[in-house]
Amino acid sequence: MSNSGRIWKLGDNIDTDVLAPGRYMKFGIEEIASHCLEALLPDFASTVQPGDVIVAGRNFGAGSSREQAPQALKHLGVAAVLAPSFAGLFYRNALNLGLPVLVCEAAPTIADNLPCSVDFETGTVKAGGQTYRCEPIPGFLLAMLRDGGLLPHLEKKLAAERTLERKPA
Repeated sequence: MSNSGRIWKLGDNIDTDVLAPGRYMKFGIEEIASHCLEALLPDFASTVQPGDVIVAGRNFGAGSSREQAPQALKHLGVAAVLAPSFAGLFYRNALNLGLPVLVCEAAPTIADNLPCSVDFETGTVKAGGQTYRCEPIPGFLLAMLRDGGLLPHLEKKLAAERTLERKPA
């Protein structure tokens, strides 16, 4: 599982209220996503492209546990988030919703606006002629991500079990 896109560089302590502003929580994900990161990068939601990658500093996704934060990024086509550390709830919400997140100590050294490729299985990021190492995503989480997140993954597993139950012995 891999991806190619452009880097969007952010700093430390990017909180969920910046990713999914609270004043838009009464709306659907399309509206919430249209305001993603607008306090830091006003044109982010209108210019981010499918496959782009967020590279951030420490404690990405701090703040409330709102699932709309990773959901907004995924809705906009962000393919992955790389950071040296994540808020625990954001990290799990992102994976559950099918948004790859990689712990990457080198993330703060990666330059903004470069084309990049990310190999989730090996944890390798290539950008600006450099190769950076991140923690690879474990196989069981990669399988879940390939299926689109936790719910689609569980639905696939349950469907497979039902099929096995129907087959004569």
